[in-house]
Amino acid sequence: MADTALTAPPQSPLSQAAGRLAAATRTSGGAVRLAELPFLSQLNVRLDAKGTAAEAVGLALDLQLPLQPNTVVRAGELTVLWLGPDEWLLVGPPGSERELESRIRTAAGDEHASVTDVSAQRTTLLVAGPRAHDLLAHGCALDLHPRSFGSGRCAQTTLGRTQVIVVARADSRAGFWVLVRSSFAGYLTDWLLDAATEYV
Repeated sequence: MADTALTAPPQSPLSQAAGRLAAATRTSGGAVRLAELPFLSQLNVRLDAKGTAAEAVGLALDLQLPLQPNTVVRAGELTVLWLGPDEWLLVGPPGSERELESRIRTAAGDEHASVTDVSAQRTTLLVAGPRAHDLLAHGCALDLHPRSFGSGRCAQTTLGRTQVIVVARADSRAGFWVLVRSSFAGYLTDWLLDAATEYV
């Protein structure tokens, strides 16, 4: 009997929900767009924001680590989220985690820095469309309207009683990323689909 564990393609936490997300997008008439963005590379980075490693890592990634609370910096296919005074989440394209980790470690050199691959810990939901912030408002206490939570903003919060990171995309039409732990992704998807029935 063949060992399929080594040959089967990886499955995202929401692979079986793709059809339901697409159906909700269609039936909303464009009011909301829901989809999973699977397998994004995610690296948790800890280092002294005022030390030489921060500047060196920024140069290696061709971006500056955000220093203001709850802000986002984007450069090409990379997005860096501020999670704390000495903590960031680097999000990149699928399969880039090893190369990004190597760049960060090389840049940090002998300076104290921690880089942890957390790509398998979370998946990412795209919530977009003209009613995206209304949909999220059903279960999130933050004011996600573009005037308060526009491009370049992120926050660790709860959505439908689930801990998430919400990221405002490049412009209001691009909607939001909702980063959720893989073990809660199914529950949150069911919650979003239920809340989206208002727009059907």
